[in-house]
Amino acid sequence: MIKITNLKKYYEQNLVLNDISLQIKKGEIYAIVGHSGAGKSTLLRCINGLEDYQGGSLEVLGEEISNLKQNYPKKLRFLRKNIGMIFQNFALINRKNVFENVAIPLRTHYSQSRFYAKLFKKDFMSEDEVQAKVNKLLDIVGLLEKSKAYPKELSGGQKQRVAIARALTLDPKILLSDEATSALDPNTTKNILELLQKINKELHISIVLVTHEMDVVKEVAQKAILLEKGKVIGEGLIDELFLKPNHKMKEFLGESDFLPDKGLNIKLYFPKEIAQKSIITHMARTLDIDFNIVWGKIEKLNGNALGNLVININQKDKEKVLDYIEKSKVLWEIVS
Repeated sequence: MIKITNLKKYYEQNLVLNDISLQIKKGEIYAIVGHSGAGKSTLLRCINGLEDYQGGSLEVLGEEISNLKQNYPKKLRFLRKNIGMIFQNFALINRKNVFENVAIPLRTHYSQSRFYAKLFKKDFMSEDEVQAKVNKLLDIVGLLEKSKAYPKELSGGQKQRVAIARALTLDPKILLSDEATSALDPNTTKNILELLQKINKELHISIVLVTHEMDVVKEVAQKAILLEKGKVIGEGLIDELFLKPNHKMKEFLGESDFLPDKGLNIKLYFPKEIAQKSIITHMARTLDIDFNIVWGKIEKLNGNALGNLVININQKDKEKVLDYIEKSKVLWEIVS
């Protein structure tokens, strides 16, 4: 659905996106992650055609965005109908109630655009159609009873639910989320993420999340790309990125390993298939050896348990320990 190859973006002489490549397939929840200034939102704005780019290729639903911007503006408008957008600050109109906020895209696209009028064989949506569509979406996001309320009467989480409903009005195939949970408290964030997962599953919409919150990535994303100063420092499946992070990934996460000076330190990585098995205690009994557990953790990534552990063993036990670990399908590396 989205294919980006060697993308370059400049602001005057400053290279802000440097050789970005990624691919997002239908039905995926994909996270674009990075600290402030990494280029996340700029990349998102390139995807929906709000920003130009100066090198590489960016295809959305089979269309090259730069080609549409330069030569086919009407096609670009039609493409944007298939791309919903939700924002950190909700972007609701305070003088309109919940129903009217959600109805805005319907009224705009179907009553003011000759291009859409010709495409859909009509120049309006009837009020009954608008009513049915908006009520259906408000029911999906759990706010049907708030349809007559105004934004000032809503909590932050409710405002974001309204914004999500509005983003779905034109039946998009892709939903872009720009830091949509960063202004919310942890419990509300969890509820919004559960809603996005529901939308992804039931409506089969691909979701692209821009975020700096690693908990958001771990909770819902299936794949992610990590940006640092416009460059890719990691990309791939979530469990691969977090299960055995490279040096750059560790720096990004702020992780550092405390390790003993004596003996041999082995870091073990437990894939989801074996994360909850008692492999270490079984190894100690089977090999009849003593070793220290330096530290470890198990965490949930997109509903799956993954873990890692650092053990310290005597050098003389190295060969038999590593042989056992290999047979148990645990990933490992010697760390110092």
